[in-house]
This record gives sequence, C-alpha cells and structure tokens, in this order.
Amino acid sequence: MKTIILKKQVIKIFLKFGLSKEHASISANALINAELVGAYGHGLSRLKMYCDRISKKVINPKPKIKVKKISQSLSHVDANNSIGFVAADVGIKTAINHAQKTGIGMVAIKGSGHYGLSGYYAEQAVKKNLITMIYTNAPPAVAPHGALKSLFGTNPICFGAPTGTKIPFILDTSISMINRGKIRVAARNNQKIPEGVALDKFGKPTNDAKKALAGVQLPIAGFRGSGLAWMVDILSGVITGGNHAGRVKDPFDDFSGPQNIGHLFITFKSNLFQKNYKQRIHDNIRTIKKLPKIKGIKEIMYPGQNKFLRYKKNLNKEIYIPSIIKKDLKDLIS
Repeated sequence: MKTIILKKQVIKIFLKFGLSKEHASISANALINAELVGAYGHGLSRLKMYCDRISKKVINPKPKIKVKKISQSLSHVDANNSIGFVAADVGIKTAINHAQKTGIGMVAIKGSGHYGLSGYYAEQAVKKNLITMIYTNAPPAVAPHGALKSLFGTNPICFGAPTGTKIPFILDTSISMINRGKIRVAARNNQKIPEGVALDKFGKPTNDAKKALAGVQLPIAGFRGSGLAWMVDILSGVITGGNHAGRVKDPFDDFSGPQNIGHLFITFKSNLFQKNYKQRIHDNIRTIKKLPKIKGIKEIMYPGQNKFLRYKKNLNKEIYIPSIIKKDLKDLIS
C-alpha cells in the first residue's frame, strides 16, 4: 500500500477512536516511520493495541497535557495518560526549545504510554544540530540479575548526534537480546525466535515466541544488561513520577489502568565545549571507517546508517502489509 494512503487510513482510525486531528497525525507519522525503517514490531502491528486501550479508557484520547517549566532548561510534563506518541512529541519539542535557547534541555514526562521508537524522537533533535539522550521504561520482561521473576522492561537506551551529513548517528537499542516487539510479531505469525534470547516460564531456553512472552527475556551482556535496565528504570521511572520497579502495565494484556510510563529527554548543543564539533565528528567517523575490515564486511557502519538507508529505500515503495495486519486495519476502520 502506498505510504500516503496508509497514513490517511491510520489517521482515520485514530480519529474514529477520539483523537484530535493533530494527535491522530502525530501518532500516524510515528507508526508509519517505524514501518519505513523496518521496525515492524513498533509499527502497524501495535495499532490495534492502541485502539483497544483507548476503548478500555486506559488511554485518554483528549488529554490535558500540563508542562511545568522548572527553569529555562528544565520542564516536567504530566501527559494525563495520553497516547505515548503525543506525550513524546511534546517532550522532545520542549527539550529542543530549551536547548536552542540555553544550550541544554531536560524534560521529564509522567503519565504517558508506549511511544514507539526512541530513535524517531532523537532524529528530531539531531536535525536541529543537538546531541540527545532518551530513556523510557517498559512492562516487565527481563529479570534482574539473580532474580527468578521478570521485573524490568526491555528499557531502550537512545543516543543521537549530528554527523555533519544527512545520515545522523542514532543508537537506539533495548537492553534485551531482542526487542519485545519482534517477539510479539513472531508470536502473531507463528514464527520462531532466535536461540539464546529468551527463557520459558520454567526457566528453560526457548525459541517459541509465545512461550518467550510468558517467560523471561535475556538481557545483553548478562548482569551488565540487567544493570543498564535498572539505570533506565531510575532515569525514566523513579525521577519522573512514572511507574517503575515492575509496575508499568503490559499494553496488550493489562487493561486494569493506564501504563503511566515515564520518559526522560536530554538535549544539548553539539558545540557547547568545542566550536569545531563538525570537524571533530568528521575526523572521528572517518578514522573508524578506515580501519581494516574483517572478511565479508564492505563498510564499517555507524549506528543509524542502516536504518537511514532502509528508510530512503522504502520511502517511495509500497509498504507491505501482512494479512493479519490488513484484517486489523479493516476491522478498525469499519
């Protein structure tokens, strides 16, 4: 399906479920972007979930978002249980505005929900020649090191920096071996997941996606990954006023109340300390790319390059929609 037609359909669906035109457009843009960069677990596969949560009144389609300005560089946002895309849009735009005025911006958000890809918001800051760090927590999926029960989310860590080219440096990674969205897509399509990324509910290794969802996902780098997940839980949950310590509700299965996810957006000017930042980042990337390459590697890529190339390649192509997602669209729009 052509991108523009698909976007109109998604906007129409969000309007049907009570979002304003502005909020429907913001949400549709984020979902379509995920499809274009190949992050299908954060794209249309989640559309029904958002609509279900609006129907169950655990996402507020008409939020009264409050932005409390603490200083010229700091703001605290109460998203009033809005859809996560809208809360994050307010957050990154506020952080960008602060950084452009003072050199640095920090925005904490509470009362939000799942907002899709962190890298999508990082790109907005990088386009303004800002460096950014973004943190958000998620429902329990990963067990703290030494524990038998999952508690931390896959809690992504995101870092973005201008490169002086059209392709930004965007590191957007969960602390788990595989992101939960991919496991959900695999479960819906009866596909296997890779070995070594999850355990079933009995603590045994599994490549069955449905058993993995009922069990525990494994963190990257063992106890180090668990520590990073804990760090993100503090930064995005504890200090913001959002849920933390395993209290973020699963968006697909738990409709007992809002998720109250917390986000933290930090932005600052790239040339705060060195006025020749552009020259230095060029040197940094060029030096690394010139390193000897192992067999089979044509180019040493920096984080964000592959995603940018996928986006560019897919932008003018029709978006492939699996039959199960087509059914979602048909059911939601009718």
